[in-house]
Amino acid sequence: MNVSELLFSFLPAFFLLQEQVAQIDNSSSSLLYLILRSSPIAKAVLLILLLFSIASWAIIFTKARATKLAERRTAEFMRSFESSSRWAELMASVSSFSGSPLAAILLAANGELQKQSRLNIDAVGRVMQSAAIGETTRLEKSLSLLASTASASPFIGLFGTVVGIIIAFNGLSQSTTASIQAVAPGIADALVATAAGIAAAIPAVLGYNHYLNRIRILAAEMDGFSLRLLNFIEREAAENYGIQQQQRPQRAHADRLG
Repeated sequence: MNVSELLFSFLPAFFLLQEQVAQIDNSSSSLLYLILRSSPIAKAVLLILLLFSIASWAIIFTKARATKLAERRTAEFMRSFESSSRWAELMASVSSFSGSPLAAILLAANGELQKQSRLNIDAVGRVMQSAAIGETTRLEKSLSLLASTASASPFIGLFGTVVGIIIAFNGLSQSTTASIQAVAPGIADALVATAAGIAAAIPAVLGYNHYLNRIRILAAEMDGFSLRLLNFIEREAAENYGIQQQQRPQRAHADRLG
């Protein structure tokens, strides 16, 4: 079910509340009463803001779990990386850090190395950069909805407020007495939409900035790890080349003796 279908499924309940609110004491000034007696357009606006708020909180909790896991696994992986001196040791332990973006970079580098018959360090660097971009994109997934909620919710609430004020002044023009007491309830109803828009926007903008900053830190760690891994690959390749150079005279001497 998409958002529009979910919205229209809730509208009949709001219209029913609109009919029942007439039975409530007019002297009531609670927030619930203000919401119930608001216009159908205001109720639709509040419902949209409610859906945005629910989606935002769901993303916030999901990102909290995902970034915490990535940070913990990354710290564990870096300790393992720093204690490893050979490529085989790294590959033997990488399966234990599946939640770390650094492990994905290592696996991408290893895949590229397996395809090469001769070491091409530039190609390995490009593959690692591509893997880092992919991991950053994965971590940033759904953050755009937080940004959209933060920027759009106040204006959606303002739209509901403007419509409510128009309805309130229209009722005032048809009233026999023109006073602030006659228009105040309608304006109070309308301002609820603005308050709801701000309430939906504040957690979204705080969550967006917070998790974007944490993802940027992880992205910086990925860039630093990529450079260190390139050095690791070059160092091991140089050591293997030196061993091969030392073995060649020994093989030649053995062949002469044979």
